[in-house]
Parts: sequence; C-alpha cells; structure tokens
Amino acid sequence: MNDDSADDGPPVPGSQWYDADAGPLVRPYAMTGGRTKPGPSNVRFDLIALVVVDDDPPGPAEEALLGPEHRSLLTLCRAETQSVAELAADADLPVGVVRVLLGDLLESGFVRVSRPVPPAQLPDERILREVIDGLRAL
Repeated sequence: MNDDSADDGPPVPGSQWYDADAGPLVRPYAMTGGRTKPGPSNVRFDLIALVVVDDDPPGPAEEALLGPEHRSLLTLCRAETQSVAELAADADLPVGVVRVLLGDLLESGFVRVSRPVPPAQLPDERILREVIDGLRAL
C-alpha cells in the first residue's frame, strides 16, 4: 500500500463505495439480490413505460426499509413522471437493474406504471397523413 492517500486530504463520507476510476463498487447483482426479473409476477417494463409515484404510497416507515437505489428511483419519480429508460439514465444504473427495482416498488405500492399504447391501437398512418395535409391546406 502506498502513502499517496495521505496527500489526498480527509476522506469524503461514502467514498468507500466509489472509486473515481472504476465507478461504483456495488455490483448490479448486489443491488437486486441476484434477481434478474422483476417480482414474482414477472411484470415486464417496456423502456417507454411511464413510472409515477402512487397517489397513496406506503408511509415513511416503509420507505425507510428500502435500499438506497430504490429510494433514488422514488426521488426521481417524485420530481416528474419518467420512462424506464430515463430512470435508468438519470440513476446511472443498467436498465435490467432498474426493471427489477421498479418491480419491487410496484409490488410494494410505491409506484404506478402506465403501459405504452400498443401499435394496433395507434391511428393509421394514412389518416395521420390526411390530417397533416388538411392542416397544411389551411
């Protein structure tokens, strides 16, 4: 071990979990308890599925039992409704990890997820083109 650390000044709280060169020292499988699928119901979170904090979430005592990554996702969701992809980017976590953590939050009643509209229910492209052409004609 070298003595370079003595020149770096006092340690920053929480720095034992982060290395500037390597990034977070907690591996994704540790955040999810080794799970790769969200919850026992194996719910699937599309990248564009929107996540919002539930209107009647469990209380602060239950939230205190959550891990730091769960709480981080909740904080992001409280700020604004976000997609699964946005949450993964903002939390700087892999999408697979975010899906598992969101499954936990969904089953615990902290968040709600709205599914994207299936392509079969979207308007026909021909109709959209006719609307655009009609607007241009105005």
